Amino acid sequence: MRRPGVIYVLLGALQTLLLAGLLSACARPVEKGVTELVYASPYSPNHPFSKADQEWMAFVEKQSQGRLKVRPVWSGALLSSDMSMEELRHGVADIGLVTPIYVRGGTHLIRIQSGFYQGADSVESQVALYRCIAAENPQVGRELAGLKVLAVQGGTLPGLVTATRPVKNLSDIKGLRIRAPTELLSVLDSLGADPVNMPMGEVYSAMAKGVIDGVIAPEDTFKSLHFAEISKHFYQIAVPRGAYPARAMSEKRWNALSAEDRAVLEQGIGMWEAALARQVRAAVDKGKEEAAAYKVSFHPASAADQQRFDAIYLRDSEANARHLKAFGIDGDAAFRSARKAVQGRDRISCGSEI
Repeated sequence: MRRPGVIYVLLGALQTLLLAGLLSACARPVEKGVTELVYASPYSPNHPFSKADQEWMAFVEKQSQGRLKVRPVWSGALLSSDMSMEELRHGVADIGLVTPIYVRGGTHLIRIQSGFYQGADSVESQVALYRCIAAENPQVGRELAGLKVLAVQGGTLPGLVTATRPVKNLSDIKGLRIRAPTELLSVLDSLGADPVNMPMGEVYSAMAKGVIDGVIAPEDTFKSLHFAEISKHFYQIAVPRGAYPARAMSEKRWNALSAEDRAVLEQGIGMWEAALARQVRAAVDKGKEEAAAYKVSFHPASAADQQRFDAIYLRDSEANARHLKAFGIDGDAAFRSARKAVQGRDRISCGSEI
């Protein structure tokens, strides 16, 4: 008798294939000599990430002299947050926004390495550190099998957004149910919070309904994700932010492109990452303005609280790395390579360059 789990996997694969077939049947005709690539994102076209995506689309079309055209599908109409990598591998879209830090399985090191970034405060240094980690730890590539990464994404440093209860020091976190990325779950647990992990797209509803009390997030989310509408406080504890591969293409689709078209997409990697960095920084200013309009209170963290938080973060990052041994992954080596690469605030140097 076939096990239920296998049946669900088969049904999921069938659903994916049917969706891919439907999309293929509904695809719009394109001009002769033009290759259309479908890009999917869970965000609306007005989100800062999407604005960077649109800059990249224009770049690709211009650099290819019109040979490549990118058709966007926004607002989660095509890819899901937690299965986007698998959906891309199956051809649901050609290119998509991926979040391996939320994937339910198969990206153990990518999820945990996002907690190795203390000292990498700028978007650029975070992207550089990710590339150091990926270069020195082949497990990262194994977790990305079947995909061609087209952009790595970092971000501005988050703090703690809370709906109703103000947090003015670390002791105030005790008892709060807080959405956080994987690498911060144990840190918040050590501080007495009740941490949970969920895609950011689900946070607004969860916080509005009181399912969670707050979220680890940067200031741009007050506008970009409308958190100013449902929150009253922001605790300015500087939380290290990790980088991860955030835009990817099906390797099968990549290999089907001409060498000239692949060269254009290779050129677009740096451009896309720069656009993302520029858009997220601009979004912070807009987020602060939105928070001020809604009278969100900002509470700075003391130097002592920041030092305590940093110490717990680094301790738990190393412990999380060790726990990867259960999956046959040398997390210690990845942690050591990350710490070795951080040469000072925002100074990153890989391997033999040190």
